[in-house]
Amino acid sequence: MPTPYRPGAGWLRVVMQNGTPEFDAAFRPDAVLQASVLRKPLVGPRLIAAFFSATSRMYERIAFTAETAGTAATYLEWEGQAFGIPVAGTTIVRKDAAGLIAGIRLFHSPYGVVQPFSQELARRLAGTLGPDHFG
Repeated sequence: MPTPYRPGAGWLRVVMQNGTPEFDAAFRPDAVLQASVLRKPLVGPRLIAAFFSATSRMYERIAFTAETAGTAATYLEWEGQAFGIPVAGTTIVRKDAAGLIAGIRLFHSPYGVVQPFSQELARRLAGTLGPDHFG
């Protein structure tokens, strides 16, 4: 009997390869990441990989709860905990006609977790991203 598909499994496979040639190959060179914990977008696989490398270690727990996939985009819902605070959000992954990731929109809630998450992310990415990326 086949193993049932788990929401977010495909996306997690990509994220867990951050920093590798396989990760870079999944993205357009001009891919854009927009996030509620960032003041301005990140452009390119290198910066997107740095973001996911840092954020993946910031959650005490995280699980994808729903996924809707179309030809051009995948919509993911997730929930977890960061800094002892329950957190939930959505991740929207947009692909181009060739199947490469062109953009990601990542939203955290509630607001009470957005600011501490952004501040900790700024600390972890100091030297990679300037303070103008964080609120």
